[in-house]
Amino acid sequence: MKKFALSSLWARKRRVIGASMAIIIGVAFLASTMILGDAMTKGIDNLFTEGFSGTDVHVRSATAISNGEIEARNTIDASVLDDLQRLPEVAGAQPRVEGLATMVGSDGDPIGGNGPPTVGLNWVEFDRNPYLLIEGRAPESVGEVVIDSGTADTGSLAVGDRTTVQVRAAAAVTIVGIAELASGDQLGGVTFTWFDTTTAQSLLLASEDVLSGVDLQAAPGVSDTELQAAVQRELPAELAALTEQQLIDENTAALDADFLGFFKTFLLAFAVVALLVATFSISNTFAIIVAQRTRESALLRAIGASRRQVLGSVTAEALMVGVLATAIGLGVGVGVAYGLNALLTAAGFGIPTARMGLSVSTAVICGIVGLAVTLLASIVPAFRASRVAPLAALRDVAVDRSGFSMIRAGLGALVVGMGIVGMALVTEIGDSPMQIAGLSSLALFVGFVLLGPVVARVASSAIGAPVAALRGQSGVLARRNAMRNPKRTSGTASALMIGTAVVALFASIGSSLTKSLDDLISESFGGDLVITPKGFSSAAISPQMAANIDALPEVDAVARLSLAAMLVDGRNDEPLATDFSTLLDVASLGAVEGDLSAAGDDALVIGRSYAEEHALAVGDPVSGEFIDGSSETLTVRAIFENENLFGYLLVSAAAWERHTDTPEDFVVMIGLADGADLGAVRPQIEDIAASYGSPNVQDSDEYLESQGAQIDQMLGLVYGLLCLAVIIALIGIANTLSLSIHERTREIGLLRAVGQSRRGVRSTVRWESVIIAVFGTVGGLALGTFMCWGLFRAIAATEGFGSFAPSITTLGVVLVVAIVAGVLAAARPARRAARLDILEAIAAD
Repeated sequence: MKKFALSSLWARKRRVIGASMAIIIGVAFLASTMILGDAMTKGIDNLFTEGFSGTDVHVRSATAISNGEIEARNTIDASVLDDLQRLPEVAGAQPRVEGLATMVGSDGDPIGGNGPPTVGLNWVEFDRNPYLLIEGRAPESVGEVVIDSGTADTGSLAVGDRTTVQVRAAAAVTIVGIAELASGDQLGGVTFTWFDTTTAQSLLLASEDVLSGVDLQAAPGVSDTELQAAVQRELPAELAALTEQQLIDENTAALDADFLGFFKTFLLAFAVVALLVATFSISNTFAIIVAQRTRESALLRAIGASRRQVLGSVTAEALMVGVLATAIGLGVGVGVAYGLNALLTAAGFGIPTARMGLSVSTAVICGIVGLAVTLLASIVPAFRASRVAPLAALRDVAVDRSGFSMIRAGLGALVVGMGIVGMALVTEIGDSPMQIAGLSSLALFVGFVLLGPVVARVASSAIGAPVAALRGQSGVLARRNAMRNPKRTSGTASALMIGTAVVALFASIGSSLTKSLDDLISESFGGDLVITPKGFSSAAISPQMAANIDALPEVDAVARLSLAAMLVDGRNDEPLATDFSTLLDVASLGAVEGDLSAAGDDALVIGRSYAEEHALAVGDPVSGEFIDGSSETLTVRAIFENENLFGYLLVSAAAWERHTDTPEDFVVMIGLADGADLGAVRPQIEDIAASYGSPNVQDSDEYLESQGAQIDQMLGLVYGLLCLAVIIALIGIANTLSLSIHERTREIGLLRAVGQSRRGVRSTVRWESVIIAVFGTVGGLALGTFMCWGLFRAIAATEGFGSFAPSITTLGVVLVVAIVAGVLAAARPARRAARLDILEAIAAD
């Protein structure tokens, strides 16, 4: 039987190749995800190891509070530097000043800031400085900077160029040097700008009396841990000492928790989708192969082969296909990893990578997954082959005309019904609407797969009716071919259904998010202009800008919003700081309990759901713990309804600014005086903003459009990755058609003999492919859109906002693309069918 399995595979090389393609692509995507993720992790670890190589122990404040993705840490007194330098275990001590500073390129546009941070530092000359000057000299006074070589290349900047660096305000600088690590590596899109220490303190920390930290080098014979212990004994409780390895681990973990972890999970999710689609494709392929070999299997049984031997033969073939496809997929995966890395780098999201290659663990995991998917997909066809009776060799049973089953229909209807009911009552069942929506989506997906063969005949008839009416006999035959084997049609369409369902889901999510944001802005923002930094990881805006704009006679109100790094009753709930008297002039917080206009300098204003969750009422005291290590009692002065645009917590700007030396705005909202001409005032406001780093000055429509553009950018990446899943599905359609043509060789020969032209044969095959593609696409679009509807109802229940708005245009484009793709998938099978020799086809068995 082993020899038979090998000879069977060799005799059907084309079928084996077709069956292998889906697994090759799925394994390649999984392997590339793991290879690129491993290379990025190692590259970042190597980069941090080199970047911190000049530091044996780092001393900094122990007080840190994160607000979103930004961690705010308290400064330390500059006098600590001299105290540490006197310790016998310390060979050298260098001041560390760090903040955000965005360099402007030669074209006037900021460099970076859309993810990776734009870092500002002080330059210190010492023997173990990991950064080396490759051109120019170190900065020595105000207005001089050194930049990293990656920033110089991106911004087309060179030594001697004059440009602008954006801190809280714009500062004119001259580039006096270019530096890089000794290895030449760069941290992807991260930019570095170095100032002299005094200037860095003034620009980044707003005081020459404080530092971000101190870097220490151990004396000869003193280990990192020994130095750490010696230093920690001398430090007050509010300061902490970390070794080089602790710094590396902390920064690597932070990056992994943010972009890198998300990126790897993101790619892995699409690898799972690709493998799921591949499972359907290869299962359908094996089902057709087994159906075509029914007589062959029966003859084996007739000459003495047992059911176990027939089962083993088909399983062995699947195993060999899996081994071959997985091996090829691993090789292809290495190339895909390089391609993905190049695309990310070109898009400005590049992350340093170590040498990319196939590790043993990646090969083992991908090998297991590839073989498991192949065997899982072939198990049902294999059992079907083993159950063929010996007498089947005497009759034609090659075509499986079944599809309707009362058990399948009942079970499928039950599961789909449960999914629909779950989605409809997602806000009524239990306390976790998102979990209910997720389980209901899974039920709908399983139910659609179960009901596929049940509805395939009716669906193919309905979809094929216009084809039969418009394309004559070729259309009639195409419609009947899709109808006569509902299991095959459904199995082939299911792979495409998964891909298009995910496309529809993300397209509807994107359009719904845009609509939800539009509703939020319309509901909560009543001003005329919004100012935000360029890039969410760029330097924030100096409060002085808002003061200068407020001085314009045409401006009625200017409201500032800042990220307040503080704890409320010990919780890091990420409050925003604002001046309540001006906020009310440009924004609506909905129904308010309490007097918001009279909120004082100790005020905390909270959302209604937050008040209910933490049992707070107007007048209640709460504890506020601030970044400088101090605390004070705040009072709940008001409770508001509209929590969606401004969050759940608003603290008085005066309270927050009592505890920070560097207040910064991340949103400034402007309301003009009655009768003021926006067209005339806006240029004045833009001129003021230009002196503070040229942040974005937008009206509400422009602000909404910019947010929608970010959503569209993310969706573009999603669509690009989903193309792989759709390609796998289309390969499945092409493979199914090719195998079915082999099955219908005699039928095609008879059609040609009675007068059907080659063109007619090609048309028949093409339209059959289109019917299958439309069947899968319509099912996928309906499933994905309905899932999004339930998801946004769950979001509305948990977050208080969320407007379902499917992207009709995108869904229509997907349907048209599916029709075109169906034609393309059928090109080769149709050409092969048209070229069959009439006499040989009629004689074929």
